Amino acid sequence: MSTHFPFTAVVGQQDLQLALLLNSVAPNIGGVLVRGEKGTAKSTAVRALSALLPEVDVVSGCRFSCDPVSPDPACPDGPHEIGTGVSRDARMVELPVGASEDRLVGALDIERALAEGVKAFEPGLLADAHRGILYVDEVNLLHDHLVDLLLDAAAMGASYVEREGVSVRHAARFLLVGTMNPEEGELRPQLLDRFGLTVEVAASRETDQRVEVVRRRLAFDDDPAAFAAKWADDEDALRARIVAARALLPEVRLGDAALRQIAATCAAFEVDGMRADIVMARTATALAAWAGRTDVLAEDVRQAALLALPHRRRRNPFDAPGLDEDKLDDTLEQNSGEDDDPDPDGPGGGGRPPRGDGPDTPPQPEGEAGDTPAPSVPGQGQEQGRGQSAGNGEQQPVRAAEPFRTKMLSVPGLGEGAAGRRSRARTEHGRTTGSRRPQGALTKLHLAATVQAAAPHQRARGRSGRGLVVRRDDLRQATREGREGNLVLFVVDASGSMAARQRMAAVKGAVLSLLLDAYQRRDKVGLITFRGKDAEVALPPTSSVDAAAARLEQLPTGGRTPVAAGLLKAHEVLRVERLRDPSRRPLLVVVTDGRATGGPEPVALASRAARLHEAEGIASVVVDCESGPVRLGLAGSLAHDLGGSAVTLDELRADSIAGLVKDVQETNRRAA
Repeated sequence: MSTHFPFTAVVGQQDLQLALLLNSVAPNIGGVLVRGEKGTAKSTAVRALSALLPEVDVVSGCRFSCDPVSPDPACPDGPHEIGTGVSRDARMVELPVGASEDRLVGALDIERALAEGVKAFEPGLLADAHRGILYVDEVNLLHDHLVDLLLDAAAMGASYVEREGVSVRHAARFLLVGTMNPEEGELRPQLLDRFGLTVEVAASRETDQRVEVVRRRLAFDDDPAAFAAKWADDEDALRARIVAARALLPEVRLGDAALRQIAATCAAFEVDGMRADIVMARTATALAAWAGRTDVLAEDVRQAALLALPHRRRRNPFDAPGLDEDKLDDTLEQNSGEDDDPDPDGPGGGGRPPRGDGPDTPPQPEGEAGDTPAPSVPGQGQEQGRGQSAGNGEQQPVRAAEPFRTKMLSVPGLGEGAAGRRSRARTEHGRTTGSRRPQGALTKLHLAATVQAAAPHQRARGRSGRGLVVRRDDLRQATREGREGNLVLFVVDASGSMAARQRMAAVKGAVLSLLLDAYQRRDKVGLITFRGKDAEVALPPTSSVDAAAARLEQLPTGGRTPVAAGLLKAHEVLRVERLRDPSRRPLLVVVTDGRATGGPEPVALASRAARLHEAEGIASVVVDCESGPVRLGLAGSLAHDLGGSAVTLDELRADSIAGLVKDVQETNRRAA
């Protein structure tokens, strides 16, 4: 049996440990989302928690881990008689990023359901995780429809599997823990809100703490069993504390004063809906139980707000999660009641266990070396680009203009890429457009096509009753059409002709608007800039649009306009991405005034580079940034060479242009 790193041996980041412990005391809090840079022991802490959870009693032979004292009456393996069961350790189940829907919720044998009327059900990971931990590493990379299924099950405490009118339900109550690196893309705000608590983690910058991290990690790697034995007493003490807090939880009183503070705090920070209030109430109650108290104090409310509200305040992907603690303190003070007497130095420190190493100490997660993440909000970290000399006449970066809603740009044709919201594609979810023979396991049955395929053979198969004799060859998979996400590659002109402050601010505002649109449509994005003598990849293709926004904000301008270099660099990036992800179709967005300069015949070179993209059928749009009374129309000529269309900055706005997508598709249709 593998040995996990002990929970009490991890170093630093008490908030992460506290959030995990609170959910182990009160799973109805709704789980934990752990956000942070790579190498910060996110996975180590989660896996270590599973060893602390008390054993669970289950019905012997039940695949759905029913409690023998109160078995699920709708259990597919039931009915079960109430009685004694067997004890086993609480499970920690990991959901891989590439898991299918059937692997998550379970698979139903459609052939047996149609032919025999038997609900032959193979449980999925949700059933395995019942009464344990479900861990999703890199949850931000999980397909949206799987995240929706996962969070629905966590909220309802049950999983439903529907296949063409055949339904199976089973209990699915688990502690949900997700980890993510924001550099690889964000979760949608609707999904963020479904996680009860969130914690930001980062590697320690203190030398002594980093030394201790390395010392403990090396000792564990050298002899895991001996290292675990060294911390066994602390693990047992913490496990006993979890059991005691669970037993005390029903006795904890959430007074009117604390409840008023919770409501006032959520109102002051303008969080949407009522889920935040409920989560804060449950968290504050669990904090009191963890501290061994039966009354909720103001300090419990404060700590609950710090864990439950930061991720619920984001309004767009460029907002950094966080909470103004001064405003929080003012709100709590204004709504304090006479019964509240927070004492941070009292027993339990208002719900936060004392720091240090010992059985009564919340474990300190193992940290590892890492870099502080770059600012991901426009306007932050702008000084990093100022004063640097990368070409003649370089000017300081300017702030982007206010973003606006853009018209949708899409790739023509029918793709088969990752699920998203931009271009038409064959997907697992969407409207049914036809049927085909299944390739591998059947996931979406086309009932009419299946019956039509089986009907001519009923007499030959000796059908005598009312049931339809169905063979595997008769089954038909439904083909569906939905939307896919694309790779939107921005090629931005940062030359001197774009350097007028007001003009560049407008250009950055337009690109920022398109980035926001890409976030909402679940695209990958990349950023190439060209100026001076060459082009550079400012941001390789990624799912993190806020990283692209930060790079854009720091973009300096100046020098000549090597349009050809920008297009050739884009051609190389797209070639590499085609090898990495051949199903994801690209959309090239070139932002320039088209005035190619520098080197011999710059306009002709740009035209030839553009035709490389046209020859490969790359969908493209040129955002024409030319302004002033005299217009040369060079951006339009560039768009023609690309086989795409041109649109001005003003026309890009959703309320100022009609039929842009139609124009893009029509242009590509003519080119084909």
